[in-house]
Amino acid sequence: MAAGLLDGLNEAQREAIMAGDGPVLVLAGPGSGKTRVLTHRLAYLVRELGVYPGAIMAVTFTNKAAGEMRGRAEKLLGGRLEGLQIGTFHAICARLLRREAQHTPFRADYLIYDTDDQVAVVTQALSELNIDQKKFQPRRLLYMISAAKNELITADRYQGKGYTEEITRRVYARYDVLLQASNARDFDDLLLHTVLLMRENAEVREKYQRYIEYLLVDEFQDTNTAQYELVRLIGAPQNNVFVVGDEDQAIYGFRGADYRNVMRFRQDYPEAKVVLLEQNYRSTQIVLDAARAVIDKNAHRTRKALFTDRVGGPRVTVYEAYSEVEEADFVVQKIAELRKGGKLDYSDIAVMYRTNAQSRALEEASLRANIPYKLVGGVGFYKRREIRDLLAYLRLVNNPNDTVSFNRIINVPKRGIGKKSLEDFQRWALKNRMTYAEALEAIRHGEASPVSAARRFADFAVMLSEWRTLAEAGNMLTLFDDIVANSGYMMHLRDISDTDQEFTEREENIRELRGLIEQKKDVPLNEFLEDIALIADVDTLKDDLNAVTLLTLHAAKGLEYPVVFITGLEEGVLPHFRSLDEADGLAEERRLMYVGLTRAKEQVFLTYAFRRLSYGGSSMNAPSRFLTDIPDNLMEGVSPATANRRDRQRYAEDITWEERPAYGKVIPFPAAPSLQFQSGVRVYHAKFGEGVVIESRRSGQDEEVTVAFEKHGIKRLAASFANLVILKD
Repeated sequence: MAAGLLDGLNEAQREAIMAGDGPVLVLAGPGSGKTRVLTHRLAYLVRELGVYPGAIMAVTFTNKAAGEMRGRAEKLLGGRLEGLQIGTFHAICARLLRREAQHTPFRADYLIYDTDDQVAVVTQALSELNIDQKKFQPRRLLYMISAAKNELITADRYQGKGYTEEITRRVYARYDVLLQASNARDFDDLLLHTVLLMRENAEVREKYQRYIEYLLVDEFQDTNTAQYELVRLIGAPQNNVFVVGDEDQAIYGFRGADYRNVMRFRQDYPEAKVVLLEQNYRSTQIVLDAARAVIDKNAHRTRKALFTDRVGGPRVTVYEAYSEVEEADFVVQKIAELRKGGKLDYSDIAVMYRTNAQSRALEEASLRANIPYKLVGGVGFYKRREIRDLLAYLRLVNNPNDTVSFNRIINVPKRGIGKKSLEDFQRWALKNRMTYAEALEAIRHGEASPVSAARRFADFAVMLSEWRTLAEAGNMLTLFDDIVANSGYMMHLRDISDTDQEFTEREENIRELRGLIEQKKDVPLNEFLEDIALIADVDTLKDDLNAVTLLTLHAAKGLEYPVVFITGLEEGVLPHFRSLDEADGLAEERRLMYVGLTRAKEQVFLTYAFRRLSYGGSSMNAPSRFLTDIPDNLMEGVSPATANRRDRQRYAEDITWEERPAYGKVIPFPAAPSLQFQSGVRVYHAKFGEGVVIESRRSGQDEEVTVAFEKHGIKRLAASFANLVILKD
């Protein structure tokens, strides 16, 4: 039975795969083969239980993971799985809502707005409601609206006690009206409206419940309230729900994910079979023991005794740097040393950090050392200016009522329609209760209006009408080429590029987009735009580039590398200062550290800085508490416990080093150069005049001097630029 499907699997994996009908909860530790279990479970259902592939729905969190799961399952079964529904929550919901559009407030050709589009709509709502955008920032309000939608709270049910909540309620209501007017949805709407449809329409709900006999869900700890409700609704009444997750890897609370859904599943399905996957196939036992020491401090979790056949391995190296500059220099120096051994490529190494801002010093050090790197979370292809512009043209052709795309490109390239003309047009359309498309057509056909530059709007309306005719003919490539040519976009590209190199890079990006369209030229325009909207950053990450990966810990989920550096291990950085006052926040930071550690196959380097320059200021932070969680026998380098006991008032006076057998070798950093300006010294500055030095301290390769000037008050200056002159008494 199940010949080939169970070969090479451990006992727990086999138990999960061969589980019978009914709910199943698989708690899978990192590197325990959860993807393998999911794909083999899928294949087992088809081959051994005779389930029709079209009666199975498999849900993942990235398009890349969905593609891998389908490919592996088809390889196991030796053929295509026709009818199998597999994809992300958002992609599956997007298809369902288009299919059932007659039961929803939106047409089937609705647009999906990304974050930048959503911010633009919130900004428009604030403007129409005469609400101060400086006091109520659009991105903050959008975050609150998103949080409400993830909790299945619609605009008419949104309530709050404070003034901010009242403003949010008004903006939320107007925001939804504007989306409706543009026949657009945001990402949260895809989940929210699918849940509402399934709840409120028994006919639709029962159709999908009959259609989907088995539901498989990956990364269950990352589901939010809306996603959990979707699982519950689609899985009923037979409840053949197979979910795989790990509370210890729940790191997306800021996105609305709720790891407590794992506990909720056990409560809602008390008959559920629970399987623990504890054998790790990725890391050495030392890496696992270090990670367990960190995560075991968290409460409200299922304890997992992670183990591996890979005993031993290098100990975790801990390094204290003087500054973030020296920390980055240490990292690139170690990378160079690791490369000299000849066993590692650059692509085998990842450098992780808590916030994107920390990448600056690492990027600069990598450039100085001529080490190639790829930055995850930089400006993605689909967020580049020229790509967003041309996609906005395509979206407007697909839906002339798309106000966000209209506002973006109505004067790109410049066609004589300024801010005042656009405002005239918007006010006139609003006053006459016309959509933008209706207003354009009215002007095109000569209807009188107070709109300045009306002729320019009419010309644009003619072009848009011609493009829509091309779109109806069904050839996207012809449409795209006509937009680029007749809009004059390439000339515009030359105008906005500061250098020939920048122009060439932008031109290459447009060629890349054209190549993608050429591959999919026969796909309907609305489907092409939907596919683009649902692409995640991780789906565009190229695996074949031989470069060190720089990424945040949040972006590291699901990845693995032979060598991992985790930088910035300081109180206030990791754990982040925003988490220190909340038990749940601190627990999530601990899970973030756990995820980072368990990405490593062979070796881990943990670094922290005595002084760190961030957001324009310099601060001293104690080593992270997560460092002190790791037993000394697993580490080599500076003992964080010793570092925490040191008096850290003055670096040059207080820091001491000694060899300690318990910690292995000490990795020292060079002595800081002596300071040129001492406290109490009188100095002269060409602009600020005379003053007295209050404090001077090392900042990277420079000296930061704080001076109290007699006429200009206290100033903080970089010695290398200030040209201060020491005055003799």
